Amino acid sequence: MITTREIVKSLLPVRKICSHKGDFGHILFLAGSRGMTGATLLCSYAALRTGAGLVTVGTPASQQPIIAKRVQPEAMTLSLKETGSGSLSVSCYQEIERYIERRKVGVLAIGPGLSTQPSTKELVKKILKNMNLPLVLDADGINALAGQKTYSLLRNYKSEIVITPHPGEMGRLINLPVSKIQQKRSETAKKFAEENSVVCVLKGHNTVITDGKKVYINPTGNPGMATGGSGDVLTGMLAAFAGQIKGHLLYSAVVAVYLHGLAGDLAEKDKTQISMTAGDIIEKIPEAIKKSSR
Repeated sequence: MITTREIVKSLLPVRKICSHKGDFGHILFLAGSRGMTGATLLCSYAALRTGAGLVTVGTPASQQPIIAKRVQPEAMTLSLKETGSGSLSVSCYQEIERYIERRKVGVLAIGPGLSTQPSTKELVKKILKNMNLPLVLDADGINALAGQKTYSLLRNYKSEIVITPHPGEMGRLINLPVSKIQQKRSETAKKFAEENSVVCVLKGHNTVITDGKKVYINPTGNPGMATGGSGDVLTGMLAAFAGQIKGHLLYSAVVAVYLHGLAGDLAEKDKTQISMTAGDIIEKIPEAIKKSSR
């Protein structure tokens, strides 16, 4: 089915008078590596703009001071053990586990700017084998699973997963050329979601969102959004809604993708497709939510 404004309006969370920040989710992003700190800033800011109650960015120790100086003041940072290449090391797993328990993290998002260093990829796999909270898997979080049998890791995860590949990442996961995927986008995403017990967001023109049963086709967005960091913004938005629309990752994804595209359409009016940046999309999130709430 085509996602409509009416569908999004019906799914948007309504805040009770007696609410506190804990009601709207604590999101932990595992993101960033040497030379890729911008991705952490974009996903965390997008999550805050989309209503996350608390946001923490877990990032390599050497990159944490850089991020702490530039991240939104509302976000927190977590310094984690790193590889010699300045990416997260598998040795930081217990630190992550302790932080999640101590700070009552409700949603984990992995991938933006993460890198594909071997130890970092092992960290992703260890999380998939052992963690038990809603997970958004994007970018290098997805690439960590490419070129091997990923089905058991995804299917046996102890909580909900939403995976957000672009066609190239999907191709690496299932060993198919992009051209084949683009010919059968809905069928490919639906089959992958069903076989792996995940929500699949296959990005691109008319992004496909499916849990293997229901299939939503997103109508919003434009070519100006084909710019560095746009996917990081979507990851932040999706994680934020996962913390608010609890227990319904499919609906969180439907709302996030629609509003992400609508924010891009609003940014296009001000900035043009040529000049639009990922930051411009974030700035239009409040207006997109407002338009979809009426």
